[in-house]
Order: sequence, then structure tokens, then C-alpha cells
Amino acid sequence: MKVGLVLPLAEYPWRQPSYGEIRALALQAEDSGFDSVWVFDHLLFREADGPSEGIWEAWTVLSALAEATDRVQLGTLVLCTAFRNPAVLAKMAVTLDEVSRGRLVLGLGCGWHAPEFEAFGIPFDHRVDRFEEALQIIVALMRTSRADFSGRHHRLRDGELRPRGPRSGGPPVLVGAHGPRMTALTARYADLWNACWFGSPSGAEATLARVRETCLKEGRDPATLGLTLGVNVRVEDGAEGVVQGGAEGGVECGTSPSSDGAPPPEASILTGSPQAVARGLLTYASLGVDHLILNLNPHHRDAQRHLAVALRLYRAACLRQQER
Repeated sequence: MKVGLVLPLAEYPWRQPSYGEIRALALQAEDSGFDSVWVFDHLLFREADGPSEGIWEAWTVLSALAEATDRVQLGTLVLCTAFRNPAVLAKMAVTLDEVSRGRLVLGLGCGWHAPEFEAFGIPFDHRVDRFEEALQIIVALMRTSRADFSGRHHRLRDGELRPRGPRSGGPPVLVGAHGPRMTALTARYADLWNACWFGSPSGAEATLARVRETCLKEGRDPATLGLTLGVNVRVEDGAEGVVQGGAEGGVECGTSPSSDGAPPPEASILTGSPQAVARGLLTYASLGVDHLILNLNPHHRDAQRHLAVALRLYRAACLRQQER
């Protein structure tokens, strides 16, 4: 199971990080052995009873990180298709895939935070309808380089994607989906599925089962769809130790996960010592998860170092299991 890390772009709930700080965390994650780094795609956070909170634009930051890093995969969790023209977005994706030498994972979603749509003049109605059309355009262009499309919300005539980038079929497409319609679209068009935010591995079992059932209903072999999960994690400082694997342990379970975006304060969190967190990672792997994406709370250099200890313990336990 691959293990990735979300990078902090927003000012809440601590403060707004600079790009230099984000870059340093990405390089630290790469040096520590994480498989991927991910960014949220938002324009603004605004609640009715509180002040606005800002965030850097995801694609610009990810493009800079494509040049700054060498090994880690670069992912969007998830890019809101409503924010950008879908054909142009396909063009952007293959270009960033070229810059990163084939390391992009194009995560897509329909968006959920109505105030940012309103603040930037973006239609919020028929979100899933708009997303379905955008997804068809993006996938067709990246997979075949050409597309024609006439829908209610999007139109494309004699669209062509040149050059193709480093991968003939374009980067893998991930869709963030929790509801039945979005999950069906994932099974129909995507390479990877994602839902978030989880804490306890036991809270993911039913969701994973529903995704596999949806694949069967759509006539797709569930084994051909990569399963990714977003997990909130907090690591307590502790000495390194041995993780035997199997039982989860050291896990707090809170409320059910939301479909995407930043976790609410009461969200469930995988928490405890590095040993306890490593046991949680082992349990997620045993459920058939292909790629776990960790959202560290709080996220700073020392917290990331503690999480890297858990990652090393998890991988050492995996090696012991393979040798048995």
C-alpha cells in the first residue's frame, strides 16, 4: 500500500503557510519515504458565522512542486472541475505530467463549498451534472487526444490534445466520490477512487464494499479500480518500537467522513504513538486499500517527522509479514 501526505495550503486552523514552508514540507516528505504529496483545491473558505479563511491556488503550487521534487507522485485531492474549463484542464494535466516526468495523479471532483463558488462567480447548481460532462471531456482528450462533445453545460468541437505528454493515455484519473451517483461515474470513467475523511480503519469497510459492488453493477472488475482513502492522522511523540501487525489499536473513532475538502474539527482521527498509527496503516492495507493519503493534524516539520517514524514501522512490519 502506498502512503501519501496532504500538504497544508490553507491558513486554517493554524496559520497561512508560505510557499517556502510548503516546499520544505514536500521535500521532507520525499526524503522521509512517502510515496506521494497532495494538495486541496479551494479558492476560499467562508462560514456564515465566522471570518473568511484563505488558501493558495492548488495547481500553481503543484506545478512548482513538480520542479522542486524528484520522486514523489503529485496529486490533487481533488481538483474541482467547475473552477476550470475541462478541455483546458486536460491540457494543463498533460503539461504538468510532462514537467513532473510522469508523476501526476489527476484527482477530480465536483466541489462542495458553496460560498467559494459564489465569491468567485462560479455556478453552483447542477454540480454533478456539470461534473459528469467535464469528466467525459477530460478523459476522452487524455486517452485518445481528440474529443467532440455537446452537452447542457459544456461543448467541444474537434478538440485535440497535442502534444500528448509522457504517458500515451495521460495521467491516471482519480475521482473523489462518496454518494452513489459519483461512485458510479468513478467506476465508469476513472482509474482510481477516493473517499475521505476517515480515522478508524473499521469505518472504511462498508464504504469499500459499496465501491466494489458499484463496479460490479457497472460491469467493471473491481480489481481494475484503484482504491484510495483520505485519513486524518495525529501522531504523538514516542519512542520507536516493533509493530506486529494485524490488530488496529490506538485509534480514535469520531464522526462519519465527508466526501471531500477540509475535515471538520470533530472528524475521526487515527491517533496515538507511531506504533499505534503504524498498526492502523497495516489494518488499512489488509482491507485492500492501494493508496492511503494522510492529512496530518497539526502539520509542521516535527509532526511530519513523527509520522515518518510510523511510516517506517509500518513498512518494517510489512516486510516481516512477507517473510513469514
